[in-house]
Parts: sequence; C-alpha cells; structure tokens
Amino acid sequence: MDRKKRYRRWLLKILGLTILFTLGYTWYYVKKVIPDEIHLVKSQESGFSFHVPFGFSLSSESEEVTLGYESDIRSDQIDIVLDDSLEIYSEAEGTYQLSLKLFGLFDMKNIDVNVGEEQYVIPCGMPVGVYLETDGIMVVGTGRIQNTEGQEVEPAYGIMKSGDYILKVNGTAPSSKENLAALISSQGEEPLTFTIRRGGEKMDVQVEAACTAPGEYKAGIWVRDDTHGIGTLTYIDENGGFGALGHGISDTDTGQVVETSGGRLYEANIFSIHKGNLGEPGSLSGSILYEDSTLLGKIDINSSVGVYGSENQLLSQLAGSDALPVAYSQEVHEGEAVIRCSVEGEVKEYEIQILKVGSANKESKSMVIEVTDDRLLELTGGIVQGMSGSPIIQDGKVAGAVTHVFVQDPTKGYGIFIENMLNAAG
Repeated sequence: MDRKKRYRRWLLKILGLTILFTLGYTWYYVKKVIPDEIHLVKSQESGFSFHVPFGFSLSSESEEVTLGYESDIRSDQIDIVLDDSLEIYSEAEGTYQLSLKLFGLFDMKNIDVNVGEEQYVIPCGMPVGVYLETDGIMVVGTGRIQNTEGQEVEPAYGIMKSGDYILKVNGTAPSSKENLAALISSQGEEPLTFTIRRGGEKMDVQVEAACTAPGEYKAGIWVRDDTHGIGTLTYIDENGGFGALGHGISDTDTGQVVETSGGRLYEANIFSIHKGNLGEPGSLSGSILYEDSTLLGKIDINSSVGVYGSENQLLSQLAGSDALPVAYSQEVHEGEAVIRCSVEGEVKEYEIQILKVGSANKESKSMVIEVTDDRLLELTGGIVQGMSGSPIIQDGKVAGAVTHVFVQDPTKGYGIFIENMLNAAG
C-alpha cells in the first residue's frame, strides 16, 4: 500500500513539474517570440501568424481594430491555432491594443497595434564612413606601469573596468584622452576621484595615481575617445533621416556598442575586396574621406540595431534612387529578394533568398538570408564585412538590411527588419 502511495506521489510530482515547465516555457515563448508591437497601414488588411503553442486567444480592445476582417471568423475574440493566419484591419490612425490570453482567461501579453499611413524610404546601398565621438572617455582596460622606484604597479586594477566611461576627474570633465592624461598628472599625489558611468549608472571611484617620472603621474588605464568604420547606408526617410549598418558600431577591444555623444557620416571609397571563405569572413577595404566637402550627415544614435541621424543635401544627391514603400515584418516572407550594395564601384542589385523569417523581437537577426547571385559570389564569396546595412528589397518594398555573416558559410547571414531600424531611429 505504501508503495502505491509513493508511486502516486511521484506521479503527482512529475505531473506538477511538467505543468510548471510547460507554463514557464509558454510564458518565455510568448514574451520572446510574440511581437511587442505590430504596424498596420491604414485601410489595408494585413495577415499575421503568431505561431503560439496552444490554447491562446486574441482579442481587440478597440472597435477601431477588427480581427478576421472579411474572413470566415467575425468576432471580438479569435482562438489561435498554431500556424493559422488571421487578418487584422483598421481604418483609424492611432495606437491600439490586442490582448493575448491563455485559455481565454489568463492575460499573457498586450500587443500594441500602430496604425498609420504607408511609409516610404529611399533604399541606398552606398558605402559610408562612420565617425563617432564617445560619450565620456571610454575605458578599454587597465595596465601595469613602472613607478619612479622601479616597481610595476597597476593603480586602477579592480577599480576601473572595460566599458566604463570617465565623465569627470576630481570634478573636471576631460575633453579628450590627451586632456584626461593631463588632468591626472596635474593632480600630483592628490587622490583621484573619477566620476564614471557603468552600465548606465553613475558612480564615483577612487584611484591613487603612480608617479612615473618627476612631476608625472599616471593611473594605468587605456582609454579611447572616438571610433570609426566603414559600412553601408541603408535608407533615407521622408524627413531627411538616415539609417545605416543594421547593427551598432562596437569597440574593437571591449566588444561593447559605443555610447556616443554624436558623430558624422562621410563619403567612403572601397578599393579592394577580401573574398570570404569557410571559417574566414571576407571584408571590404576602403578609406573614409574626412573633408567638409564629403560630409554626408550628422549621427545622433549608435544602437544595437544601427546608426541613425540626419542627412544633408549632398547625401540626397548621391543616393539617386526612388523611394519605395516599407514592408512591415508580417509582409516579409521566405523566397526571392535582392540586396543593394556597392562592390563593383557603383550601387547594384544582387539576388538573394530569404530562408527564414523570425520575430521582430530578434532585433538585428530577424531573418536568415542566402546570396544566390553568381556575380556577387564570384566577387565576394557572399556576405563580407562592410556590406552590413545593404538594403533588402522584396516584392517592390524595402524589407530590411543585411547585418551579419555566418562564419562557417559566407554565402549566408542575418538580416534585420526595416521596421526595427525605423523604430530605433525614433
């Protein structure tokens, strides 16, 4: 009898754990995979597949948003079956909400529905030089130095961390890395209070500088106050804003996206191509033209999903392309598409396949693409560094941009939805 009871208890425990795991996985799946917001063009019906696991229903909390428009289902609440598509429609601009519920009872997620006029952008594909100034002096790392007594010391070890941003030294804001070194040395033996930003939070840390020569003091920190690189311009919008790269400019030493106080966009020349091979991504080599006459715009944002700012008249002239409508994430599908890039001295279109379409929540890895164009494969081997930002066009609409290459297969890579880039631009 005791054996049967123990057996039943074990079964109940296993059942309970299974239910908890299922609910936990379902919650995680919904939070990560189901989009936080969706975009609709006013008076245009749009189809969505939410790919929910089981037992979910979607309801509209506003009369302005209709579910199942012109379909067999006309209801305020629609039960969702895995891989089934439903239609969403609105004739009124604004932001509304859909409610996703488990078994029609438990609220799992609210989805914002943004309804507006159709958006247009100019897909570009031209190479650009990106110059960023750091927001504060960025700490790359700490190092050992030799003091006047011949000892090797590391004053900032364990106090400063890679990725910190120095805002002030004893109350004074340094204007450059050279100015920072002068500020540190000028304090002599006086203890140094660094005001830094770490992970978005400001704090004060104390460091005792070491005397390395008569009248010279150092804190043993490696720093950077600017960074630069070459990428591809993705689009110019109707308001004179631009987006490029589809991923952020990261520091080469820390790997972190550079926090910037601003920057500039310049013309760039590509003069050679290093072809990609298995396990070795290729690259475009070029030069940035740092001249007033080649200045293309001002950079305001460096985010994990691209570089954004406002263009000047020269950029519009160089873009030389007609505006195309924006394809929102639900419109992007597996199949044929093209990318625009400049690897032959001018912007051309090359054929690709969109192999997989993911969730808009995946930011810069929203889709998997494969280069199928023989010309591009011959030139570059597929996707190479410097092509990030190349616009992806499908069905006459701008669907997104190239972001990353697969190291083990340079013919394939990731792309970002244009919708994610436009959201990041603000």
